[in-house]
Amino acid sequence: MISLRAVSSANGSFRLTDVTLDVPQGEYGVVVGPAGAGKTTLLETIAGVVPLTAGRIVLGGEDVTRTPPEARRLAIVYQHAYLFPHLSVRANVEYGATNAAVVDDLCDRFGVNGLFERSVESLSGGERQLVALARALAHRPEVLLLDEPFSALDPRTRNIARRVLRTLYYERRFTVLHVTHDFAEAGLLGDVAIVIDRGRVVQKGTPEHVFRKPATPYIADFLGAENVFAGHAQPIRSEAPDWVAGTGETMVQQAVAFTTGGLTFYALGDVVPGPAHAVIRAEEISISAEPSMSSVQNQFRGRIVEIVPAGALTKVTIDASGTPIVAAVTARSVRELGLETGREVVAGFKAMAVHLC
Repeated sequence: MISLRAVSSANGSFRLTDVTLDVPQGEYGVVVGPAGAGKTTLLETIAGVVPLTAGRIVLGGEDVTRTPPEARRLAIVYQHAYLFPHLSVRANVEYGATNAAVVDDLCDRFGVNGLFERSVESLSGGERQLVALARALAHRPEVLLLDEPFSALDPRTRNIARRVLRTLYYERRFTVLHVTHDFAEAGLLGDVAIVIDRGRVVQKGTPEHVFRKPATPYIADFLGAENVFAGHAQPIRSEAPDWVAGTGETMVQQAVAFTTGGLTFYALGDVVPGPAHAVIRAEEISISAEPSMSSVQNQFRGRIVEIVPAGALTKVTIDASGTPIVAAVTARSVRELGLETGREVVAGFKAMAVHLC
């Protein structure tokens, strides 16, 4: 386990402030945040490389607040690998390894056994990262700290390395804290997500919860939410809207009218009347030629102003009464609906797709 209580530290002029978090034993934690947020300093504080100025750190049930780095039974992999330059690839992996069989197994899994006799200076950035991962895992740490360990890998090798790491994690059940800029990676690997900004933890939860329900508009924007609207929220009385089956008395949260620009969205939430933000993921928004006859209350007619392919999906921006709404649809939907710039369409989404913050 990794447990921090009111931890503060200083790395030069940067301050990590009052950080409290938990990654339960054998779970995979991910840390996301913008550049300069303090993600690497957080890992180095846990590792003992950056000294505490306040707080308490517990690893695997043991208080290590005053324990030297070499006695914390953890391994750390940096973005730039930091291999021993005077050792061969194999000697790097062997450093601290439990036995030769473990070295051979890890090098085979990460595909670096063909690099054994090479000097580390001759390796590419991606090869260095794979060797660093193998070296870190070779001495079977109880806690593994990862600082963007896949950033230098090409997409195919990155996918393979992720699968290898996840397989080893399931086999051994060590505890992981993994820094990444890639929230898709965080969702793929993580059990616990921690968002950090300016040296403070600003949100914690499962990756899905953090992604779907960001605590602030800033977090929503950082995590790539395409639709973040500033407006005014007002709780209302409503009869069995689309997000609840049965009568209004079955509702556990209030129906809310959220007004932004010339539009009013209907949402479900527990809000204080007044200024608020609404976040809607683009994949939650459908496009149709005419208003739907379903119970979906949020339907807005508008004109397509932009169509941008984005991998498997296409981002379609609709101007609805001066408010841009971005939907993510498949290429097939674009063809079947005949979507093109200037065409009038209807954007629709359920009230449950609207997250208020």
